[in-house]
Amino acid sequence: MPMTTTLATSELGRRGFLMGTALGATAVLASLACRVQAAVPARRMPVVFIGHGTPMNAIADNAFTRRLSAWGRELPRPTAILSVSAHWLSRGATGVGVQANPKTIHDFGGFPQALFDVEYPAPGHPALAREAAGVVKQSAVIATDQWGLDHGTWSVLKHLYPKADVPVFQLSIDYDKPAAFHYAVGRDLAALRDRGVLVMGSGNVVHNLRATDRGTPDGPSASRPWAQSFDDAVKSALAGRDDRALVDYEKLAGAGTAVATPDHYYPFLYALGAAGSGERAKTVYEGFQSGTLSMRCLQFG
Repeated sequence: MPMTTTLATSELGRRGFLMGTALGATAVLASLACRVQAAVPARRMPVVFIGHGTPMNAIADNAFTRRLSAWGRELPRPTAILSVSAHWLSRGATGVGVQANPKTIHDFGGFPQALFDVEYPAPGHPALAREAAGVVKQSAVIATDQWGLDHGTWSVLKHLYPKADVPVFQLSIDYDKPAAFHYAVGRDLAALRDRGVLVMGSGNVVHNLRATDRGTPDGPSASRPWAQSFDDAVKSALAGRDDRALVDYEKLAGAGTAVATPDHYYPFLYALGAAGSGERAKTVYEGFQSGTLSMRCLQFG
């Protein structure tokens, strides 16, 4: 019996970010007949989390984007990238994109035309996307062609893999589910790392668009104490791999304002779950944009 979801949209500040979409009336993937024929890579792929910040980073030349470019050269080349973006939220089910050629989604408003002109024509990987659906045990996953690559994905991959020659597919965030669910789905997705899949979460551990200080120069510290306190608490919990504290993030200092809505925090939990408990988090980048947006980027493995 097909599962359906409702349309989830919201205005976050004046940017009008598109938060979600219906997954479409597609069949639940209860079993898989399709198996990937690609050769198994020599090493297990790492897991990454990227604080993506403003969409303008897609066309900006700054310390953050330069670090992304260097990071892309350091990472082993994946067979495909599975992206969990803060900008694909679904209701009642998890979706996975199975397009052969996912479209570039410009899910924002009020930005220069140059940003709308950006295309990221990476291919999809339908076979691995269907395999991803099969490894998730927390709930059924729906295959869909109704989404694509939103700016949480392409704005960072444009710097990591500028040739757009690595296949990419997205997994949606079921916004009806609690933090522990998203962490558990991440744990399930860890199996794909041995298939050459780079699991990538893209959001921001501190993200409250109503409490940004726009015009504040990028810097190593937050402009407001609550943002710094929460980012520091996440960093401290990561140092000890206290995953329980990170899943129960609402108890961390500053959480009420730093994570006013969890859409940008949940991708971090997918990455954390996909990382083995013995894998330490390597800080690839840290700092703040617009005063309170944590740009923390991490690599596990």
